[in-house]
Amino acid sequence: MSTKSTYRHTVDSFKNALGLGNQTIETSLYERLIFYIALGLSLFVTLFPFYYMTVASLSPESSLYSLPPTLIPDELTLTHYRTVFGPETFPFLTYFKNSFIVATVTAGASVLVATFGAYSFARLDYKGRGIFSRGVLMVYMFSGILLVVPMFQVIVWLGFVDSLWSLFITYLVQTLPVSLYMLGNYFRSIPEEIEEAAIMDGYSRLEVIFKITLPLSAPAIVAVFFFTFMIAWNEYLFASIFLESQGVYTLPIGIEALASGFHQVWGEIMAASLLTSIPLIVMFMYLEKYMVEGLTFGAVEG
Repeated sequence: MSTKSTYRHTVDSFKNALGLGNQTIETSLYERLIFYIALGLSLFVTLFPFYYMTVASLSPESSLYSLPPTLIPDELTLTHYRTVFGPETFPFLTYFKNSFIVATVTAGASVLVATFGAYSFARLDYKGRGIFSRGVLMVYMFSGILLVVPMFQVIVWLGFVDSLWSLFITYLVQTLPVSLYMLGNYFRSIPEEIEEAAIMDGYSRLEVIFKITLPLSAPAIVAVFFFTFMIAWNEYLFASIFLESQGVYTLPIGIEALASGFHQVWGEIMAASLLTSIPLIVMFMYLEKYMVEGLTFGAVEG
């Protein structure tokens, strides 16, 4: 028997021992092939913009306008980053500070308010609870552009135009519904028997929340904090309407102002955009474990 025949005989014997026919093997190979192709396309679509943004931020100005575009630069430079950090041309640190303050305060306030609100929806029994819980979620179904005029009137009435307070209020209104929804579902997944036992032992309702419910809900709280932080960090529409002075610009508005200058500065725009995305990437890397657990816990009951 030849070596080729011996190999085929061995493969056939192995497949028969596993109960696998030729059709099953071919189907499995096709499924794996489709999976890897889909995975490769997804990674390409997701990562290529970041790759080109990095390349453009490190490429000389002349190579950015070459045809065809250069995907692998022959020369690297940090000129665009020096320009971005130059306060006379682009006060990046001021914009970064404003965005960080707005996003952190908004995320913290949203988590604080949503914690007590979601707990009341999940645990307390009072008249109109179902209407309130569903009504809050319905607000999130409206597009942001529909809220511009009423929110602008509220901000003008409060006297907060051209201040970071206008963004605090607006972003809290935007993020609170989804925060209530996410935390409410998580609180419902925690067995009520645990809290009832604590109350029988003499704990008050607030002690139950702070000593039992919140520690058990840490993954969900982290997920809600990151989600609201990301919304406030990247928001452009309301910031472009409420902010007028350069000293209170956030990063999206600052980059837009840089892009609308008299000359196109794509290298600086790409450098500023890359620096803007780094905090979110770092936060996600450190909080990924809690994010996944917080978003998936309670999805399957039993």
